[in-house]
Amino acid sequence: MVDEAARGPLAGRTVIELAGIGPGPFACMVLADMGADVIRVDRPIGGAVPAATTADVLNRNKRSIVLDLKRPEAVDAILGLVERADVLVEGYRPGVAERLGIGPDAVWARKPKLVYGRMTGWGQEGPLAHSAGHDIGYIALTGALHAIGEADGPPQIPLNLVGDFGGGSTYLVMGVLAALLEAERTGRGQVVDAAIVDGAAHLMAVIHALLGAGRWEDRRGVNMLDGGTPYYAVYETSDGRHMAVGALEPKFFAELLRLLDVPESTFAPRDRADRSRWPELRAILADRFAGRTQAEWSELFDGTDACVAPVLGLRAAATHPHVAARGSLVEVEGVLQPGAAPRFSGHAATPPAPAPAPGRDTRAVLAAAGLDADALLAEGVALQAE
Repeated sequence: MVDEAARGPLAGRTVIELAGIGPGPFACMVLADMGADVIRVDRPIGGAVPAATTADVLNRNKRSIVLDLKRPEAVDAILGLVERADVLVEGYRPGVAERLGIGPDAVWARKPKLVYGRMTGWGQEGPLAHSAGHDIGYIALTGALHAIGEADGPPQIPLNLVGDFGGGSTYLVMGVLAALLEAERTGRGQVVDAAIVDGAAHLMAVIHALLGAGRWEDRRGVNMLDGGTPYYAVYETSDGRHMAVGALEPKFFAELLRLLDVPESTFAPRDRADRSRWPELRAILADRFAGRTQAEWSELFDGTDACVAPVLGLRAAATHPHVAARGSLVEVEGVLQPGAAPRFSGHAATPPAPAPAPGRDTRAVLAAAGLDADALLAEGVALQAE
């Protein structure tokens, strides 16, 4: 374990993570990056410890135990761990944790101050609450997916960033931190219902503001921030790569035109230009960008206020001087991954610890909680990695 004083602002806090996939583990990774002692409860597969992989970035900085939650003794062990924890996070469908015996009421009987984080796609109630789902469906129902893509093409999938990690993990982390503050004041924990559909809708606040003000059309590829404007778009270079242009403000756009050697009069007055001219104006910029390679444009725009950046691949991004200088992407035991974010002035940034092998910490964690680790291991309720 890392020295507690050096870990981060959540040092001394313990999080019990009931293993899941995607947004729940990412939220707990963020809490671990902030210094919390995250104990991930993995479940056996075929009666054995799951296979280990250091490439599982979402489990970095955590400890892992393996418990068979179908066994009542394992449930008792979870409740024993809860007594020394501050947060429990689960990502089951509504009602599953209660059936297992580790729902909110059961854990509050042991630790009334505990914050109970629930990570789901549809939330704890509503017509779809018990339905299966994935990121693409959640953002489809909120209007977010509809808004992304070219005007003459289908909606484009923004990876699973907008739903799972933006609308899900981020809101779970915010909710947990807020609930921890309130628990300190009141002595009572509460459920944080982090539903991806809620978070994804919440992320669309500024778009709804523009829509309500009559400054956004409810169709994609024709607006200020969706690639419709000539000055907020992606352009192809002569070598088949791309440059991202975000010159929204007039003074930045003027700098863009100066460096592209395009007369300002071509676009003037820019903010009163007829939208029907946007395709024509985009074609002018596209023709200019097609005249040089990405490397040549990158050198020209580097350090300017034209708000232009090269579109880099995942591995190439790690070599960009700014990304490298900040450690925004780092390599740990051969695995490329993001550095910690945000940064804290009171805590030095440290390289993340690689994901533990499932069950690596079973004996130590159970014993530290005052549980009979030897008996639980002997009975197959708990498993220890070799």
